[in-house]
Amino acid sequence: MPHKKRTATGVLGGLAGLVGLSAVAGILVTATVTPAIAVSGYAASSAIDVFDNMPSYLEVDELMLPTEFYRKDADGNDVLMTQFYDQNRIPVTWDEVAPVMFDAITSSEDKNYYTHGGVDLVGTASAVLGNLRGSDTRGGSSITQQYVKNVLQQACEKEAKSQEEVDACFRSTTVASGTDGIERKLQEMRYAIQLEKRYPKNEILLGYLNIAHFGGTVYGIGAAAQYYFGVPASDLTIGQAAAIAGMVQEPNTYRLDRPDSESNGAANGYELTKDRQIYVLNRMFSDGKITQEERDAAIAEPITPNIQERAQGCQLAAGAEFFCEYVRNIVLDDPAFGDSLEERQQNLRRGGMKIYTTLDPQLQDAALDAMSVVPATDDRLNLGASGVQVEVGTGRVLSMVQNRPFAPTGDDAGTVTPVNYNVRNQDGGGGHSAGSTYKVFSLVNWLEQGHSVNEVLNGRVGNKRVLTSCDGATQNVRTGNSGRANEIGNFQSSNGYSGTVKKFTEDSLNSGFLAMAERISVCSTNQVAMKMGVMQSNGEPLDVNNNPYDVLGSAAVAPIDMAQAYAAIAGGGMRCEPKVIDRAVNSAGEDITPQTSCDQAISANVAATAAFALEGVMNATGQGARIFDGVPVFGKTGIHEYEHTWMDGASTKVATVVWVGNVDGFAKLNEYRVNGWRLDQIRNAIWPKMQGAANAKFGGDRFPTPDTNLTKNVLTDLPNVVGQNVDEARGTLEAAGFAVNVAEPTDSTEPEGRIVSQDPGAGRAPGGTTVTITPSNGQGATVPPVTGNPQEAERQLRAAGFTSVTTACTEKDDSPQPTVTGTNPAAGQAVGRGTQITIEYTAKNC
Repeated sequence: MPHKKRTATGVLGGLAGLVGLSAVAGILVTATVTPAIAVSGYAASSAIDVFDNMPSYLEVDELMLPTEFYRKDADGNDVLMTQFYDQNRIPVTWDEVAPVMFDAITSSEDKNYYTHGGVDLVGTASAVLGNLRGSDTRGGSSITQQYVKNVLQQACEKEAKSQEEVDACFRSTTVASGTDGIERKLQEMRYAIQLEKRYPKNEILLGYLNIAHFGGTVYGIGAAAQYYFGVPASDLTIGQAAAIAGMVQEPNTYRLDRPDSESNGAANGYELTKDRQIYVLNRMFSDGKITQEERDAAIAEPITPNIQERAQGCQLAAGAEFFCEYVRNIVLDDPAFGDSLEERQQNLRRGGMKIYTTLDPQLQDAALDAMSVVPATDDRLNLGASGVQVEVGTGRVLSMVQNRPFAPTGDDAGTVTPVNYNVRNQDGGGGHSAGSTYKVFSLVNWLEQGHSVNEVLNGRVGNKRVLTSCDGATQNVRTGNSGRANEIGNFQSSNGYSGTVKKFTEDSLNSGFLAMAERISVCSTNQVAMKMGVMQSNGEPLDVNNNPYDVLGSAAVAPIDMAQAYAAIAGGGMRCEPKVIDRAVNSAGEDITPQTSCDQAISANVAATAAFALEGVMNATGQGARIFDGVPVFGKTGIHEYEHTWMDGASTKVATVVWVGNVDGFAKLNEYRVNGWRLDQIRNAIWPKMQGAANAKFGGDRFPTPDTNLTKNVLTDLPNVVGQNVDEARGTLEAAGFAVNVAEPTDSTEPEGRIVSQDPGAGRAPGGTTVTITPSNGQGATVPPVTGNPQEAERQLRAAGFTSVTTACTEKDDSPQPTVTGTNPAAGQAVGRGTQITIEYTAKNC
């Protein structure tokens, strides 16, 4: 058993070693500096000075440890999601190591460990003599010296950026020969002496077992026991401990995870390791650490590895691989984890960080179930689908799923992918045309500029002059349904209508939103989107090249960006950056959590009014995604050229965004069905399940009351266009914000095309009201006043151009002669010349 304390004999032995070391050091340094005069007393004295002047303080850095990602389980406990490492290491405490392991390593590597002062003089001298004969400097080192070598090697490897540099670290600290080897050995001795002064023996021994290499990527006794035999270090048997202890001399020679090896594999019973194990067992027996029966039983027992791979990488995060990759990219990007990319890469694989993520187990499971309706692949198109949920008010990402399974490199068949469809241009993909879900930014922009959602606009198809930039540049856009180039149509070929912005939002009317763009610039709408956290999928600004189609969602954007924008509306205008890490600590337990920010992107009044308008969507174009659970939600549908389909929405607690579409290519989703759903509508099979799970767990409150100034009915001046021609009247009315309906020309004495009436008349009217204007056909004549008898009256009417004249007589006793009393239509009226004019007269006898 290992000694718990140093005995008096051990202390005295250590002191004797220190006294004798000066002489040995003199010889070693002299041989290094002046081999020709090594026997000179002066040279030896000078050499002692050189040794004494060597650095003596060795900084023992934190161990290179795996970084671990954690997630919550259903009970709220932190469970390991995955890990990343260059060195597979599981640090253990003294009590977590079987005592037989300490015995095996001290007997085989340093039987005098507890009696020397850090350096075994006899072993060191033997090693130096071998070096002078031309061999390398392996062997002869105490456990403390070996610990020094490992500490130096790890410090070097921590800074290594390639396998070549790692190999160079090994050479510089382990196998240097000749003069360099002697100098290295001396420096090891110097450091070892000081370590023995600073640390107890047991602490050094445990440090050595935790840092030592045991083959491949296995470092430390905790990982070695688990990897090679599938047990914790505390449960190692004598035979297992002896096998592992024997590895430290040549770790990659004696490793047990190569069963097909001809020299040391299953076929020959791991012969090389067995021989080394027997050597260790014999040393343990000679030192009285085990009995003969224990030795013989361990020798007789074959070495039987039970290899337990310690998987790493995001493929280990079953069901949350893409979320894991997103977290990994945050770790590699955020300065909280290192000042440079190289440092962050090293910390990820060597820094022993613990990263506690935001993933919600219930919502993630529900999202995976909802996403299962979309197959991973489809022979007819390159089909993708994704869903993401963020917490309102914090930005915490609660779920992240997609239809295609994860693989770090993908495959030629496209059945798996490394591309995260939910985020920006990560690993060469991500981002999709948002379609009408992008109209939310026109809505917010409209409200921010003081307009009301109940303002009436002309949303009919036709020519619209759209503001394309913030400096007032415009462009004509034709809205219609003829399919002509550069013509924007409405869903189901609707001709549009004059209506409120709220109604346009509910019906997702393209021509209505282009009517809004006549008042608010496309540039400012794109800037609103960026203010709410949305950029192009490649990270570039949205307003680099403004065009009218931007208001309809032509730009490719990331679902996670859209989720934070919709969450901002649900959260009173407070936009929070996506957050995937709740807490992070380094290997020393110090907090290194990256900080995400929230800011008031839009005013609370604008957010409440936008939510009010978006709630109406759920009873119109969004009715297929209704949940019927009593929790208030709002949403917005979106279809871009039938190539992408979206459903974005939120409660006051959680925002959910779902996308389905072409990963590449331009297949029309409405032409395909899967699992009973037409692909352009399959969003309605996913979003309600995801948002419903969020509602069930977090609930949701009523959205705030909309602002009265942003919901008021708006009256504007209606100009008088009577007397203008049709084109003039249309231009005047449309410039004032009114829709125009031209009635059939009417009979009038005015020239043809001249407006003779309008309805409603000039005055105050709701903006966007349709005004009916009636032009003259130029065929009218004024009925003249007629008198006398009916015959004279008829002559007068025909002379005025009327071709259809008739009479109507009323008998009257005091009218001896027929006397004209009037006409129908009456005199002074303008009517068509073909209009029948009735002459009214009285006579005693008709």
